[in-house]
Amino acid sequence: GCYKMKPKVAIIQFPGSNTERETIQACLRVGLNPIEHLWNEPHTSLSKYDGYIIVGGFSYEDRSRAGIIAALDPIMNQIKKESSKGKPVLGICNGAQILVESGLVPGCKDNAPFVALTDNKRITNNLVVGVGYYNTWTNLKMSSRPNRSAFTRHLKTNDYIRVPFAHGEGRFLIPEYLLNEMIKNSQTLFQYCDNNGNTENEFPTNPNGSIKNIAGIFNKEKNVLGMMPHPERMIDQSLSGEDGSIFFKNLINNIKSVSYTHLTLPTKA
Repeated sequence: GCYKMKPKVAIIQFPGSNTERETIQACLRVGLNPIEHLWNEPHTSLSKYDGYIIVGGFSYEDRSRAGIIAALDPIMNQIKKESSKGKPVLGICNGAQILVESGLVPGCKDNAPFVALTDNKRITNNLVVGVGYYNTWTNLKMSSRPNRSAFTRHLKTNDYIRVPFAHGEGRFLIPEYLLNEMIKNSQTLFQYCDNNGNTENEFPTNPNGSIKNIAGIFNKEKNVLGMMPHPERMIDQSLSGEDGSIFFKNLINNIKSVSYTHLTLPTKA
């Protein structure tokens, strides 16, 4: 027979994570079953989840550089295994920094890290007008073909949504040859844009100096997404009628599009 289960999503937290509550609320709003999973709980139990969200905050106080210590934690090896089964992984803000440092995005050979997230720089007319932590609302323009990923299936190319962000190290740096390949593969998901959808590469349109205004990137398979802004912190409508919950709604679609080995359907007697 057919039975319905709310997809179980692990909310991964490291020491210093601090946005688990908003993330759990966002999951509950769209009908997911979020379960808190701390970095020091048994890693093998991760296989029972349908998807994973690595939350924002300041893991290990951002020592050395944001995300690096958490990226070396053994729990990430298990998340790599689960993501290789096609399960969705969403890293928000510090979670994106952890995905970049662990090489899960953009997913180069052997998960070698080829992309950096570094200190914000607010640049106007080639002058740095500010550095460091920054907190504002921003527009994210859907810059790749949405049907390539279950995370973005409900968005159209050039749609934009309004999302808050708050971070100190959100500037994507990507070597040019890799960036070109990522653009070709639709792995550069979002660009910061102004209220008219323009992606001028200057502050305030580009709030942190990110290369090509990039705000989020995928792995090649499009089931792992690292994004700097915080879709879990908003409920109001955006300019195109979508709000931040689209990412969590689409997490459900992503889960439904994957066949899981650990779900066994009852057989006829």
